[in-house]
Amino acid sequence: MGQQEKVATSLAGTVSEEISASLTAVDAELARRYPGDPGTRQPVHTVYVPGDAFEPGTLRSWGDQALAALDEHAPDASSFAAVLGIPEELAGPVHDRVRAKLEREPVEDLRIDFEDGYGPRPDAEEDEAAARAARLVSQAYANGTAAPYMGIRMKCMEAGVRDRGIRTTDVFLTGLMAAGGLPDGLVLTLPKVTYPEQVTAFVQLLEAFEKAHGLDAGRIGFEIQIETSQSILAADGTAAVARMIDAAQGRATGLHYGTFDYSACVGVSAAYQASDHPAADHAKAVMQVAAAGTGVRVSDGSTNVLPVGPTAQVHEAWRLHYGLTRRALARAYYQGWDMHPGHLPTRYAAVYTFYREGLEPAAARLAAYVAKAGGDVMDEPATAKALSGYLLRGIDCGALDTAEVARLTGLTRADLDAFSSPRRGDLTVTAP
Repeated sequence: MGQQEKVATSLAGTVSEEISASLTAVDAELARRYPGDPGTRQPVHTVYVPGDAFEPGTLRSWGDQALAALDEHAPDASSFAAVLGIPEELAGPVHDRVRAKLEREPVEDLRIDFEDGYGPRPDAEEDEAAARAARLVSQAYANGTAAPYMGIRMKCMEAGVRDRGIRTTDVFLTGLMAAGGLPDGLVLTLPKVTYPEQVTAFVQLLEAFEKAHGLDAGRIGFEIQIETSQSILAADGTAAVARMIDAAQGRATGLHYGTFDYSACVGVSAAYQASDHPAADHAKAVMQVAAAGTGVRVSDGSTNVLPVGPTAQVHEAWRLHYGLTRRALARAYYQGWDMHPGHLPTRYAAVYTFYREGLEPAAARLAAYVAKAGGDVMDEPATAKALSGYLLRGIDCGALDTAEVARLTGLTRADLDAFSSPRRGDLTVTAP
């Protein structure tokens, strides 16, 4: 064993106690502001449907239209892979999983839109549409046809539409309560936020609703949509988006980048408004840093190039959407918007290729880390957390199977949860 070392210290025990006491407030502030990832499933996309267009069969219709597009424009694995440049060895697995996903769960997150996609309407008409949306969402959760996440995007808190946005939110939430309560997958999206005070006002609205119905404080969360330059850089030079997260008082669940409103706000001409524009990259980078550690997720925007028309035109739009989605995933934007059923095949193809091509390397690195086996990469606990999070996101969306991940890593789902976050939830999807 060798000679035992003599351990000596120079400081009194009270020094450590005094230092800890001096940092008590900082410890509490860190825990409040930066609780870490919530551990719940993050959808890979959000689909927006106008309030008057949402029907009981909307989700199934989107899946059927996406399958029909595949049948018409890429009827087999090899043709689909050739269009998108998917590696030959992944062509079959990706194609099969995309089709299975479109049959089983075509939409992961649905937002019924009462903002730009709906527009100004007579109050009675919007009241009725909001009440109808609440009834249909409740029915969908009751009969098992709902997407994992569903909710509305109301009008913003600017003066001209504020009262209408408040009323639509009230009508929708009241309808859900009357139909049996708020579903676990409820998501609200607050658009065109410019000042943190608008977030504070929306929190006030939700607090009042919770009190009126005897709900737990903080039960209702919401996403903040970043569509203005002022939400990134405030007039005083600070990052307004960071202050917005704080103003949400723990209710913020996501920051969603609004491609076209933001681009127009900073003067980008229509032909160049896209999620890979430098202005978009800057905004999302600020959002990402502001949200890091807070438990608030960042979502990319959308493309307005629709995969419609003759096959050559559809293929071109598919390649664009696939490339933008892959680019976003590499930059850790694990969610985006899809505007048309024809975007679903390339959304899932990009996501599934991303996870399947990295499955074996990620699993091997995590297994080596657990076994302390070393290798050609020296990973740290933070990287192990990232590796397990990568595998869990792949499982949640259906790109990976729990069994194959367990076979490659020797770890159970619970093990991965523990590595990724002690707060991970159990809202998952088992791939076929």
